[in-house]
Amino acid sequence: MTLILVAVNQIDPVPVAPSLDRRKFVMESSTNSAVDPDSPSSFQYFERDGVIWGDYDGDTVTFGRFVGTRVGNQLSVSFAHVMADDGRVITGTSGSVVEVSTDGIRLVENFTIDDVDHVSICVEVPES
Repeated sequence: MTLILVAVNQIDPVPVAPSLDRRKFVMESSTNSAVDPDSPSSFQYFERDGVIWGDYDGDTVTFGRFVGTRVGNQLSVSFAHVMADDGRVITGTSGSVVEVSTDGIRLVENFTIDDVDHVSICVEVPES
């Protein structure tokens, strides 16, 4: 019997970002709508044992809630919010990727509205 050894080039896995529990984020940009830089939507996240939840408000949203799961750096959520301009209730699902840089944590959210794909970016608000 001949044993052949094959070298495998392993790529280092992406490290898992820290917990989102009690972290605050603001929307920085969105392909779905203009973001008011003076009053962007603000998000409060909570996380425990792979479950995430939270609330948000500001800009075009009176208030909203979300709940979902986290696996590694991937978030999957269901959400509901009330539009500030006409009181419509909007519901849906989205997925986000948690990214860490020297500037902090940011969430890159991918979602679809009326069969059009969109991307929003939220950045962590530093603790004061």
